[in-house]
Amino acid sequence: MEHVIRLNGRHTLHDRVTGPVREVPFEPPAWTRALTVRLAYDKGAGTIDLGCAGPGGFRGWSGGAREEYTIGPDWATPGYLPGEPEPGVWRVLLGLYRVPAEGLAYEVTVTAYDTPPQEPVRPAVPAGERPPPAAERRGLPRLDGLTWVAGDLHAHTVHSDGGLTVPALAGHARDAGLDFLAVTDHNTVSHHRELPAAARASGVTLVPGQEVTTDLGHANAFGDVGWIDFRRPPGTWAEAADGGGGILSINHPVAADCAWRHPPDIGAHAAEIWHWSWWDRTWGAPLAWAAAWRDDPVLLGGSDFHSERDGQRLGAPTTWVLAEDPGDPASVVAGIRARRTAVSAAPGGPLLLRHGADFLVAGGDGLVLWGPQTRQVVTGDLVALPAHPGPHRLETARNEVMALCT
Repeated sequence: MEHVIRLNGRHTLHDRVTGPVREVPFEPPAWTRALTVRLAYDKGAGTIDLGCAGPGGFRGWSGGAREEYTIGPDWATPGYLPGEPEPGVWRVLLGLYRVPAEGLAYEVTVTAYDTPPQEPVRPAVPAGERPPPAAERRGLPRLDGLTWVAGDLHAHTVHSDGGLTVPALAGHARDAGLDFLAVTDHNTVSHHRELPAAARASGVTLVPGQEVTTDLGHANAFGDVGWIDFRRPPGTWAEAADGGGGILSINHPVAADCAWRHPPDIGAHAAEIWHWSWWDRTWGAPLAWAAAWRDDPVLLGGSDFHSERDGQRLGAPTTWVLAEDPGDPASVVAGIRARRTAVSAAPGGPLLLRHGADFLVAGGDGLVLWGPQTRQVVTGDLVALPAHPGPHRLETARNEVMALCT
């Protein structure tokens, strides 16, 4: 049995500026076991993001990546949470990302089913050999029982606007030589349920994350902290992340139209200073923003990987974290919370680590160590130098940044 509901409307530019996420309510029949929502509008005129809230709360978000979704008791479209459809009033969430001055009409079609559609086949992790851990490859010593692990803190899957499934992305991270990967799909946590199995199959530690995404800036929440409501003020995002044992990081703060334009003081201590968009690292804006933002920023990096078709590479840049248990996602998050981080251009690139009372420099022969109290040319491929407070970096003779250290 099927039941179809059609909902029509029009949103204006006034709607966008006064409340960018609008709700379209509907009530499916009591016998509903699954439902499919389809959105139609003139894509040449604007952009409407898509999401869902059930009577019990958030059920998913796909932004502008999808025009329809299905939710059933045992499976759901990536970006959405499976589970028995609750009786009562549901809401289609429409994000008014771009609306022309004359407004934008839409049609929502809801199809309710008494028998759930069959789940699509999900691919497994691609076969491949796990390389040795990054610290072993680089000859990095342990410190007080802690191990340096190399990873990428910003990547997307088909659960938002990425091109790979979770298993495929995990296999890609393994092949890139990463120890861990944070999967940070936009405004959803539907991918979290797939991470443990993909981590076991790939040998890569998969950190649950979400990119809290708005018109005025993005932030990554790391850890199993529950869904963070991107419609609420940014100050609540850090509270939610910290309260769940995670951490919030401001993303790519000077990256074109995705730059951070929310208030700077939202309770976050970490920032993705090194993002793929920092393509000319003689350009000092990211470092200038970090210095103006706070005296003690936790410096992070992320590739913002979506698809190989875009020419992107996982681990470009690479974030290094000093962790107690390299195989435990919570241990990686704890290392970030404890400010034990560094960033390099790639897993094998020049590296600057704050290692106890010293700086440990790997692959930095001939580079310049810069910091608030430091100006020194590095001599040797793996050397220890006295550490000083504050963020530091390795640069070439032409002031190109090659490594960062919190």
